[in-house]
Formats: sequence, C-alpha cells, structure tokens
Amino acid sequence: MPEPTVGFPAAAADFPGKVLEGIEEDLLRYGLGVVRLDEPLPNDHFRKLGSALGTAIPETAPAVQSYVEDGVVLNLLADAGITQDVSLQPFASNPLSLHSEGSGRSVADQPRYIVLMCVEPGDNSASTVLVPMDEVAAGLDAEDLRLLRATRYADAPGVPTVVRARGDHTVFSFRDFQQDALRWVCEAEGATPDAVNGALGRLLARMYDARGASGVLWSRGLLVVIDNTRFFHGRTAGLPHAAARTRHLKRLRIR
Repeated sequence: MPEPTVGFPAAAADFPGKVLEGIEEDLLRYGLGVVRLDEPLPNDHFRKLGSALGTAIPETAPAVQSYVEDGVVLNLLADAGITQDVSLQPFASNPLSLHSEGSGRSVADQPRYIVLMCVEPGDNSASTVLVPMDEVAAGLDAEDLRLLRATRYADAPGVPTVVRARGDHTVFSFRDFQQDALRWVCEAEGATPDAVNGALGRLLARMYDARGASGVLWSRGLLVVIDNTRFFHGRTAGLPHAAARTRHLKRLRIR
C-alpha cells in the first residue's frame, strides 16, 4: 500500500511549536497527522502532546500492565509471536483486522485520537493500515447505510450504532471480528436478518477494498496521530519476535 501523503519533517526540539501546530492543522483537514521526527519525543513531551489533544485514557487491562509507563503510555513491543489471545494481539506478529478503537464502548468512552510513535522499527516489518471511513461509506448504498445507522452490537449496552454522523463525516463504530460471531440488534423499520447481514458483509468487503487506504512503514521517530472517527486502522502480519530487533511503538489513546 502507498504511504500516507500527509506529513512533514520536524525536529523533536521543535516540540510543541511546529510539531503541535502541524498536527492540529492536519487533523482538522485530513483526520490524520504524520510527523517525521529526527528522534522520538521523550515520555514527558509525548504525554504533553496527548494533553494538548485531549485527555489520555489510562491503560488498566491487567494483561498489559508490564508494558505501561506513567499509567497512560503503552509500549507496543512486538514480542508475543503468533497468538490468538486477544489481550496480547497488540504485541503479536499476527495481522490485526481493521477496526475503530473501542467499538464495543459508549461514544464517551471511545478514544478520539490514537497517537503512535516509533522508538525502534525493528525487523518485524509490519505496517499500520489506515482506511478512510468516508471512502468506505461512499461504497455503500443508501439502504445499507439506513440499516447500519440502526444496527448496534447486541452484547454491549450503551454502544453507538455501526454508522453515525459527525458533522460532514460518516463515522463507523465497528470492527472485523474475523472468526468470532457478531451478535447484533437492528431497530430499522422492515429490517430482516438477511438484509442486515448483507449490509454488514458489504461493509466488511468495502473496508478492505476502499480507495485511499495507506500503510505506515515505521521508522525511528515517526509519529502518527489517527482520528478514530475518520479512519479504520489495522496491521499487516510481521515476522516472529525471534527477529534480531523487536519493533517498539509507544501509544496514547486520547478522549
């Protein structure tokens, strides 16, 4: 996949100044900020970037605590090899299916931004995949969108519908569950199971065949901010963790 066309070079010493101003401008225009820093930001500046964008969400999952710094910075080390353990998939070499972050939570509990920064690209070779939600929506017909605006996960009370509007943009709250079953409820008039399943199937197909998809090839100091209301994201498969150098990204989730 092509790399994102958005982005600019900067020195870590330019933070906040040029770095923050450029990110905020690109997030407003494109829903994506990409900065090619000469070196990674230190943790205190990385947290300050998160604070400038919103409020960092604490990392509370028991399975990831050994990877957490300062309560909110998650060190994504590709050291878990191949695993089907969902809690360890951010650290695995498996591909990660396309999703919006926190799709099983209420809108208030979903992150607005995902901030990723590369400390060590390693030998893993996995790329972060970005798919614009507006392009996905453009590939669905009006009836599919009508049904999905009234469809939500059945087993997660308080979650938003699969499709909703935010200003001029179509927002999806959805993930590709792959082999796991998705239980849904739909309140659309005249909705049938076949019609809703068909709409969900066409949504999944469009997610993986949308125009404008890009792949982030990580290098040391590269910083990417993803608007979770404008992009799906995922990950290609990487090499097993036995590689000589382990990929290391830092992550913040921002409300």
